[in-house]
Amino acid sequence: ANGKGCRGHSGICYNNRKPLPQSFPGMERDPGDIKGLDMADRMCFEQAKAMGLAPNYRAFISSHRQDLVHVVYPGFRQTLPITNLRGDVLFRNWRAIFSGEGGAINTRIPIYSFDGRNVLADPFWPQKSIWHGSNSRGLRVVDKHCEAWRVDHVSVMGQSSSLTSGLLLGQQTQSCSNEYIILCIETHKTP
Repeated sequence: ANGKGCRGHSGICYNNRKPLPQSFPGMERDPGDIKGLDMADRMCFEQAKAMGLAPNYRAFISSHRQDLVHVVYPGFRQTLPITNLRGDVLFRNWRAIFSGEGGAINTRIPIYSFDGRNVLADPFWPQKSIWHGSNSRGLRVVDKHCEAWRVDHVSVMGQSSSLTSGLLLGQQTQSCSNEYIILCIETHKTP
């Protein structure tokens, strides 16, 4: 009725005349030891695939070998909006997250897990914070990525953000023993 359609059972809605948005689902809650960047990316890939989505998802984190700002493919950084899994726009494009202002989000727009739960409302995620390991421009923060996301010791630190603060890239340094959310981002679209 409103010119929109939904793709499969994923609940991602789009306007048929515009490119599909990149989606931004929440994932598991994990301490800083997520077995490294490759394992985090694999979890995003596998969960997307299990839900019938294109397996084009990677973890929304920086590490010792990757800056978060470069996770999304270059051709998609300015052209597609960043949405939740239901198509609600969170950012006009990927670059808008990394203006240096902390990636301000509207906390009234939910971020959904791959199985459709609102991470800000669901008790499965008691700490409404995410790991990101980045500064406000999406560049890795040396020694603030839980030793390449392989350590969950209380004395090791990681860069995080409380989603309730309204900032996706807030600059809280927290113990890697905390169980925070790992977000996933769709890095590109396949035809």
